[in-house]
Amino acid sequence: MLLENSQIRLRALEPEDLELLYQWENNSELWIYGSTVSPYSKLALRQYINDSLEMDIYQSKQLRLMIDIVGENTTIGTVDLYDINMRNKNAGIGILIDEAYRNRKYASQALELMREYAFNFLKLHQLYAYIGVNNKPSLKLFENIGYSPVGILKDWIQLMDDNYEDVLVIQLINSQINE
Repeated sequence: MLLENSQIRLRALEPEDLELLYQWENNSELWIYGSTVSPYSKLALRQYINDSLEMDIYQSKQLRLMIDIVGENTTIGTVDLYDINMRNKNAGIGILIDEAYRNRKYASQALELMREYAFNFLKLHQLYAYIGVNNKPSLKLFENIGYSPVGILKDWIQLMDDNYEDVLVIQLINSQINE
């Protein structure tokens, strides 16, 4: 089944996800991994959820799916396609797993399900991610499922102490899957 395996399911955002999104999006320790620079209000997140229900992927150029454990009523994270470019058939990909559920293979499974969806259903040619060079767990995660480093962006992320961190650009090209 598309977007599901025996352990996890990827599903659309629901209004009931507001509290979890509020918690994750407002965790300032995670802000350096994205482009967030201030907290999100519940109103803004509620509008984001509503927009995601009404706007399709071709309009918004993004897709956020929630990660649920099959057979439980437990949401453990999100996986995103962003900057979806249908002309060039590529998209960025990102993932967040709640700290309580990390190191259990859920992230790699969610990324694999999203890869299958992106390549086989959306017919994208490649996925890419930007990962800080010091984010060893994320680098290992993506490399273990076939992503390859293709470049470094110098001083790309400003850290809390006003220093900068390089970012590794990694990608997975659809044709690499069957090689």
